[in-house]
Amino acid sequence: MRQRLLTSPLGLPVTASDAFQTLYASAENAFWLDSSSEAPGTRSYLGSSTRTLVSRSTDRSVFDALRAGVAAHPVAPAGDRFALGWVGWLGYELRGGTMAAPVPHPPTQPTAAFLWADRAIEVDHSTGEVTLLALGDDWDRELRVWRDEVMEALRHPIPSEKSSRAAQPAASATISTATWRYSDERYLAMIEDCQRAIRAGDAYQLCLTSEAFVETDADPVAVYFALRHASPVAHGGFIRAGEVALLSASPEQFLAVSTDGVVQSKPIKGTRARGATAEADNRQKAELLASDKERAENLMIVDLMRNDIGRVSEVGSVSVPSLLEVESYAQVHQLVSTVRGRLAPGLDGIDAVMSCFPAGSMTGAPKLSATRILDGLEARPRGIYSGAFGYVGLDGRVDLAMVIRSIVMDGHSATVGAGGGITALSVPEEELAEVKLKAAALLAVLGAASSR
Repeated sequence: MRQRLLTSPLGLPVTASDAFQTLYASAENAFWLDSSSEAPGTRSYLGSSTRTLVSRSTDRSVFDALRAGVAAHPVAPAGDRFALGWVGWLGYELRGGTMAAPVPHPPTQPTAAFLWADRAIEVDHSTGEVTLLALGDDWDRELRVWRDEVMEALRHPIPSEKSSRAAQPAASATISTATWRYSDERYLAMIEDCQRAIRAGDAYQLCLTSEAFVETDADPVAVYFALRHASPVAHGGFIRAGEVALLSASPEQFLAVSTDGVVQSKPIKGTRARGATAEADNRQKAELLASDKERAENLMIVDLMRNDIGRVSEVGSVSVPSLLEVESYAQVHQLVSTVRGRLAPGLDGIDAVMSCFPAGSMTGAPKLSATRILDGLEARPRGIYSGAFGYVGLDGRVDLAMVIRSIVMDGHSATVGAGGGITALSVPEEELAEVKLKAAALLAVLGAASSR
């Protein structure tokens, strides 16, 4: 028998950070899908789980398992609300299954980790309303006990870090130096290698990445409080699966699929730092909009995403409702476009994810050629970085963000990935500076200074 999505309003406002600190800060497996931008209608979802789906495979088996889990517990459409289901991440190396291509550098961390969320807390950021969600037939037996315990705990929440402290590195973090995977000289040479491949006709654009390492035993929850305070975004998140935690201030939606089959992606390509004054900020925004290089880069990824979404969409349904729009965040301006389609009959959200993963904004174009070139240049697994995180809902809804502007922590170290799109018009020194800019806010909350 089909179960229902049960809802129970708390009846008093509680912040998402206080709710997480009170209920889930010490949980071994916990999630917080965090729309901390506080835009109208944005919501956060918090929870923990004893059932996990963790994979180290690079084939398609994890997608089959996600689909099976959803199919076993279907619920009626819940509008734009998370109808419970799977919450977790897909690592970049799962492209082995979605692109049917060899993965030469196996990752050291799980390629996928999902938590089974049959209960969760919803926080509406614009109204402060808190709602308890559960999968079941009625609020009776163990669900009634869980609801009552949660309501009692949230009537007397444990305060999270105050704003004045949340902007600082966690107290247990040791001020240290971040070590980059490649020296500045090596990264500049890799950019030139990318441009040689582009001039040879092997690619139009390549998303070259690096990563910085920080030795730290800081509490991931405290670090995430600091990150969300420094970089509020609509697609943030904290997911801890055992010893590995993903902390993200991602500005980019990878893929959303509605219950009526609308598929949407919002690729980002093009970055400028925020200006110190309103006048300088406007100049940076105007420069971004006028940049031939940034516009060309964005258009190439839009074309790639149109192709990826088109493979699973009804003929003639793919459109680009917005093109080359500037979205502004705490540290940067970004050039963003929207690509949309409608699923062909017989296909579902998992089909859409597999068709589009990994996101073209993190590979380049053409996608297969780009990933092969980047494998040779980077000579490392990207791991969770460059993948996607979010939820696969029991009502068929999917909402995944890009794993960018993110920190991955494992109890003794933290890793920050950063990169940028390289084109024939790229200036290597400017590309290197962009990588450092993207990583700066993340390293700052870790209390780390960047070395070469």
